Amino acid sequence: MTPIHVVGIGLEGQASLSSTVQALVAGATLLVGSERHLSYFPDHGAERLCVQDFVAAIAAVHTYLAQTAQPTVVILTSGDPLFFGLGRLLLAELPPEQLTFHPQLSSMQLAFSRLKLPWQDAALLSVHGRSLDELIRVLQQGAAKIAVLTDRHNSPTAIAHLLTALNLFAVYQMWVCENLGGAAERILTVHSLTDLDQVEVAALNVVILARHPPAATPLELSELPILGLADTAFLSFPDRPGLMTKREIRTFAIAELAIQPQQVIWDIGAGTGSVAIEMARLCPTAHIYAIEKTAIGFSLIQQNCQRFQVENITPIHGTAPDALATLPAPDRVFVGGSGGQLPAILALCETQLRPQGRLVLALATLEHFHTALTWLQTQNQLATAETAPKVARQWQYHSLQVQVSRSLPVATLTRWSPLNPVTLVVADLVIADRLGPNSRSPGRSP
Repeated sequence: MTPIHVVGIGLEGQASLSSTVQALVAGATLLVGSERHLSYFPDHGAERLCVQDFVAAIAAVHTYLAQTAQPTVVILTSGDPLFFGLGRLLLAELPPEQLTFHPQLSSMQLAFSRLKLPWQDAALLSVHGRSLDELIRVLQQGAAKIAVLTDRHNSPTAIAHLLTALNLFAVYQMWVCENLGGAAERILTVHSLTDLDQVEVAALNVVILARHPPAATPLELSELPILGLADTAFLSFPDRPGLMTKREIRTFAIAELAIQPQQVIWDIGAGTGSVAIEMARLCPTAHIYAIEKTAIGFSLIQQNCQRFQVENITPIHGTAPDALATLPAPDRVFVGGSGGQLPAILALCETQLRPQGRLVLALATLEHFHTALTWLQTQNQLATAETAPKVARQWQYHSLQVQVSRSLPVATLTRWSPLNPVTLVVADLVIADRLGPNSRSPGRSP
């Protein structure tokens, strides 16, 4: 029989334990636990060790085992000791063969059962004594359900403020589940921050977040800015809600495109249609072709066009460059995604782009940036070669790296949360005379 038993216990105290585990606790020669856990056994006659410092308590258990004949140590802990509990530390500090675990229902299990929510797809986190980074990551990924063990600093109120500050694509319903399994159990449905400001939340709580699909209804146009639409205003991919050209990057890209009325514009790899919609609203007389290879992306572009009530966008479901062949020649081209076909897309754009047209690429990787620059340099070398025709198409180009960070609350403090850096390559197509410079471009020099 192993000498150390780690017993998970609920807020009902002894009543939460099976008869077998109650008998095991009754036979303990050393009872270890917090003041609250020990209080559930006021009449137990064994020696007691009240845990205030885990390292000191484990050292005391080592000493007790070495000095006691036939010891039976029972360590009381909350819920499942191997789920964000004391079990991990005990396994690191004590021989595993000396440990037997007797888990109780975890607070997260109880929380989901009280809310009647299946939880096999939930992200399970603890911010108790930890940073909020992991919670931020799963929120930005749009996890369907999230359960969070909190503490005094990373409280339900702090989490609610974080939800607001993150400007998430997904909309989350929030519940605070207090004192689960005890007489003071309470489930608080949070509709707004004021709900938490007006109540005192118990220290023993679990926060549950469940993602709700956004409403696909038209927006009130009078409330929208002329430029710089909020990321959250767009319907996005349900499994990857953050997969879109972010507001700050869109603003830079559209500025570099230098769009004008009446132009034909291609948006290649349009995703949710965010860039196309911004351009369509800025230039209602321009016509934008939004090319997207995924069926769900194509559907999102259609839905977002209806949502923002724009009529000068033609969504195209197809893969570039093949899907571009029959489109009207463009004055401007924005490449937000290439699907691994960047050289072929650039080659077609060179033949189709109107003179003094402009091409802007948004690139997230060094490899794609290198591919784009190499292609532009090669085309210019070919245009100036001895065998090139007298009048050749050349590129004038420059690059802009955009690195943006947004502020985030961390309990009572604030820190920066960076977006992924994006490199914009801006290329103007000009007509060049090999026998003498006679070209003009609307863009900047390289």
